[in-house]
Amino acid sequence: MATEIVIAQTTIDDEEGAKELAQGAVAARLAACAHIDPPITAVYRWKDKIETATEWRLSFKTTEDRLAALAEWVANEHRYDVPEWIVLPVREVSDGYRSWVVEETTTE
Repeated sequence: MATEIVIAQTTIDDEEGAKELAQGAVAARLAACAHIDPPITAVYRWKDKIETATEWRLSFKTTEDRLAALAEWVANEHRYDVPEWIVLPVREVSDGYRSWVVEETTTE
């Protein structure tokens, strides 16, 4: 069976922090790439208050094999007490893209 590709997402409160997380994950070969979405508005409850914040969403492209290591790395590097961590399965992926993600996340 081919290696499964997943998209793992988190958010952070400024563009520089998003770039640092993206570059760090790619440099460590935990993700082949990371997309940073433009600022979004988050509305959430935190410590019994409704909060509104501006955040940047990161979408990491990685393999299921590297997912646990990426999750641990993000948890350690992220500045939030409880960072968002959502993993989305990829239903279809081209053979070429799959090969590239696998190659870029392989450590040897």
